[in-house]
Amino acid sequence: MSFFNKLKDKFIKKEERENKEEKESLVVYDKGLTKSRNIFSSRLLDLTKRYSKVNEEYFEELEEILIMADIGVNTVMNFMEKLRKRVKEEKLTDPNYLKEVIVDELFIIYVSGEVLSTNLKRSESNPTVYLFVGVNGVGKTTTIAKLALKEKEKGKKVLLIAGDTFRAGATSQLKEWSERIGVDFYGKHEGVDPASVIYEGLECAIEDDIDTVLIDTAGRLQNKTNLMMELEKINRVIKKIIDREPDETLLVIDATTGQNGISQAKAFKEITDLTGIILTKLDGTAKGGIVLAIKEEVNLPVKYIGLGETAKDLQEFDIEKYIYSLFKDFMEEENE
Repeated sequence: MSFFNKLKDKFIKKEERENKEEKESLVVYDKGLTKSRNIFSSRLLDLTKRYSKVNEEYFEELEEILIMADIGVNTVMNFMEKLRKRVKEEKLTDPNYLKEVIVDELFIIYVSGEVLSTNLKRSESNPTVYLFVGVNGVGKTTTIAKLALKEKEKGKKVLLIAGDTFRAGATSQLKEWSERIGVDFYGKHEGVDPASVIYEGLECAIEDDIDTVLIDTAGRLQNKTNLMMELEKINRVIKKIIDREPDETLLVIDATTGQNGISQAKAFKEITDLTGIILTKLDGTAKGGIVLAIKEEVNLPVKYIGLGETAKDLQEFDIEKYIYSLFKDFMEEENE
């Protein structure tokens, strides 16, 4: 049985879908990836129908479709090399038979090599500290709020710290979110040294026995040296207060920016120790392949993906749900 058919059995079988939470999560994935699936699958299906035999022209068109899906040039080149090898070894000539191979190989891209955990780490002692980085406009503040609400719903006592004292309105925006979702907040006025705000905020967290601290930071990539120095200082302050590095340093990327998002990930990885990526606005792009490019080009785990406006639309990343939701139309189309 092919990998995709195993996924189909897993997600469609009645006993597997009786778990209400899992069922709701799959619905969110399915809805959120609609835009990517509709365009990606239609192009792949059209390609399959137009060719009766796998040849070099078929490979060239497939390569172009994958690149247009934002999977990334390097990732696509590696994928095409493996695909050609399998076609030759298994003597595959019918494009319909190749559908399963394409999906299998794209899955292998993500799971091969180092195992990347998608679970957010928790500290054995309070507080667990999550540091968020990312350029302006990617949905960082909203993402922090959504994660804070998820933590609150788990029964955790949550504190938001406004460490982005550079951007006008950043502190008030985070404070507004804290009031809206009913969690604690610590911040100062614009222009204050962010490290000092974080220092004082963490002191309050320890004093108030906070379970989870989420820290916003500035993302001025246009001056990488200053940003690196600022993040180094913030990390020193965190280590001084909680006697360890942040439990997670999460980079927030806007999926609709495509390969520019990959560039941001590479730039931030150069200046600070990232532990994972949160990919927002994936529902707003037809180029959902960026998830695969992140793994191949940055080798960081995608921890969460944003698939809509509400808190429930921020989902823990699950490669199986992602692959199934992205390719189900392509795989389930019956041969005519």
